[in-house]
Amino acid sequence: MSGKAERAEARSVVAEYHEAELGSLVARVGAALDRHRAGELDAFQVDEVLFQYSRAAKELWKFCNLHQVEFTAAIIRDRPPRDWWERGAPKRR
Repeated sequence: MSGKAERAEARSVVAEYHEAELGSLVARVGAALDRHRAGELDAFQVDEVLFQYSRAAKELWKFCNLHQVEFTAAIIRDRPPRDWWERGAPKRR
């Protein structure tokens, strides 16, 4: 495979991974909003979910965009990182 083709394939792997993982994070926000509408969560609890989503999405973005795309794609293929939600959790004191 040529360098251009390898890079294009790596970009595709990273983009698909990023979209799938981001979709999982967005689903958590949707579930929190549904629980708020049902009266199960108050506005502050939803705000905590939004804060954690924001942090998790930033960590995912950094993983997918701050290294050479071929390197990131290789990591995704070999042992994809999991649990971006936990990576976005605020540090508890």
